[in-house]
Amino acid sequence: MTVVTQASIPYSAFASPEARAFFPKMLASGSKAPPITGPIEQNRAFYDKINSDRAERMRKIYPVRIHAERIAGVGTDVVEPEQGIAANNRTRVLINLHGGGFLWGAHSGGLVEAIPVASLGRIKVISVDYRQGPEHVFPAASEDVEAVYRELLKQYKPADIGIYGCSAGGVLTGEVVARLISRKLPVPGAIGMFCGAVVNMDGDSAYVGPLLNGGPVPTAPLKLESLPYFKGASADDPLVMPGVSPALLTKFPPTLLISGTRDFAMSSVIRSQTLLNQAGVETELRLWDGMWHSFFSDPELPESKDAYAVMVKFFDRHLGRH
Repeated sequence: MTVVTQASIPYSAFASPEARAFFPKMLASGSKAPPITGPIEQNRAFYDKINSDRAERMRKIYPVRIHAERIAGVGTDVVEPEQGIAANNRTRVLINLHGGGFLWGAHSGGLVEAIPVASLGRIKVISVDYRQGPEHVFPAASEDVEAVYRELLKQYKPADIGIYGCSAGGVLTGEVVARLISRKLPVPGAIGMFCGAVVNMDGDSAYVGPLLNGGPVPTAPLKLESLPYFKGASADDPLVMPGVSPALLTKFPPTLLISGTRDFAMSSVIRSQTLLNQAGVETELRLWDGMWHSFFSDPELPESKDAYAVMVKFFDRHLGRH
């Protein structure tokens, strides 16, 4: 065990000037966040304000059209590029699963993840307002996404559908693929797990990430099963943690994994790529130095723009291949 009593760590020399200027603001905003165990209404209001501001900033850079739509009885936000869907994407669609600890992030959080990809990729993105805790528990979110996916299969080939999400949405993306496999449904053409994994939060970054972001070193990582949504669920269940089943992972589609060196989830993301590679899955891992959890939620950073371009190119390359 390494004992850290005091540390003064400069910010990454490899990060962009914009990121270096933004980093202190990110830390200040994070310090005002209510505790995850606080009243759910307080958390949802706090993050909705932040995400609504991000979405408005994004729309100035990435023009889109947005409308609400119920698909298979599930609420969604449909995001389409203002300039129109590209000809090669008219038979393709992306499903976005927002982050937020399976507690918050509906609507505004989903728009933050959908707007730049829809606009830059000139593709339709459907962000799903899946059921969350503490009102609902596993597998409610997976059931909602499965329902939307089944409905989209009536219009799109599975190889032309992509699923992606950040943080909790990245975790849910893996869980949904596991559920589709268990239901003997065809898997999507490609998926993206961003700052989320098929294994629990652990490894070096679970301890070092908070330290690099100005916080104390935690006594233990935040485990999925400690979240209200996973009350009564088991980390040994491959529909909760697909990484526990090598046989299940062999059936996963091509997977894009994204994180940053100051992201507490980085180690679990790297471990996910290792397990998927061992299972024979085609993967792409992208890490940005100095970047924190869900860094690309702020659109002005060059690193965010790089990440959007990676996402768009990955899905463009893989959808329709199988």
